[in-house]
Amino acid sequence: MYDRPLPCFGCGIGWCSLLLGFVFPPMWYYATILYFGNYYLRDPRERAGLAASAIAALICTIALLITLLAILL
Repeated sequence: MYDRPLPCFGCGIGWCSLLLGFVFPPMWYYATILYFGNYYLRDPRERAGLAASAIAALICTIALLITLLAILL
């Protein structure tokens, strides 16, 4: 069942989103939606990349909140 290669040049949507997120951060949030929507049930090999993107989105959100609080206060 898992003999077919993963999408996005074989590294999977999650890892590709993680890498593209450094240039375009909304990709992390897209991967987070896929992660919480259980997209990895289609192919369990996607789980690690999607989780990594969700963690990157969390770190990005916290950094943005701290930056905004520092600017406003």
